[in-house]
Amino acid sequence: MMKGKSLLLHFGLFAGLVVSIFPFYWLLVMSTRTTADIYSFPPKMWFGSHLIDNITRVLSSIDFFGAFLNTLFVATACTLLVLFFDSLAGFTFAKFNFPGKQWLFIVLLATMMAPAQLSLVPSFVIMATFGWVGTFKALIIPGMANAFGIFWIRQYASESVPSELLDAGRIDGCGFFRLYWNVALPILRPALSFLAAFTFIGVWNDYLWPLIILNDESKFTLQIALSSLNGIYTTDYAMVIAGTLMAVIPLIVLFLFISKQFISDIAAGAIKS
Repeated sequence: MMKGKSLLLHFGLFAGLVVSIFPFYWLLVMSTRTTADIYSFPPKMWFGSHLIDNITRVLSSIDFFGAFLNTLFVATACTLLVLFFDSLAGFTFAKFNFPGKQWLFIVLLATMMAPAQLSLVPSFVIMATFGWVGTFKALIIPGMANAFGIFWIRQYASESVPSELLDAGRIDGCGFFRLYWNVALPILRPALSFLAAFTFIGVWNDYLWPLIILNDESKFTLQIALSSLNGIYTTDYAMVIAGTLMAVIPLIVLFLFISKQFISDIAAGAIKS
């Protein structure tokens, strides 16, 4: 009976794995095909021989590497700022008491319930007032902290950072920032690994805000540059899919690195405990 349940569980896990991986496999297959192959029925399920040709046409149609560097800069800057400010605020909410703490946290949670689209017009007006329209500052500064990251770190720190350890640090003469930097951050590494991946991928894939705020082609991010591959009357989908594949590969590499780091940090924490 137990063996049957184990087989059923493994079959379910394998089926979920196949369903999860298939879109990436399909993306890779279609990037090696022509647009005519994409429309063919039954669909082509194996690799073709047009990958190099599709990539060459992408590179000749848009400034891919320029957009790649722009996106990498914006995503890295936003991620580092989010990790610092969200971990600082989350740690404070979790382990310190101050006037209005509960009400401020409720307001923070309430902001998570509002659709992001509601803030587009006010955000654009603010960026225009500052003279930041068309600059990277308009992409980085508004995204340097977010409610989800603060909530995530607060929940993790509440359970993982012992109050006794903080009290011991205070006895040794540690101030607030030293407690945060030397005591809390090493314990928060698994949570920070997840938040880093979540933030980086979100900024990397962001399309709407860069589309609104950027007006200089030399500063376009990857999503904006790739959208220009769509023609007015016809679209070469093989080229578009090849460009999408080129934009996804860095995210896959990042995910593999972050997931490995996340698992190692969790394992280290389990051993220490």
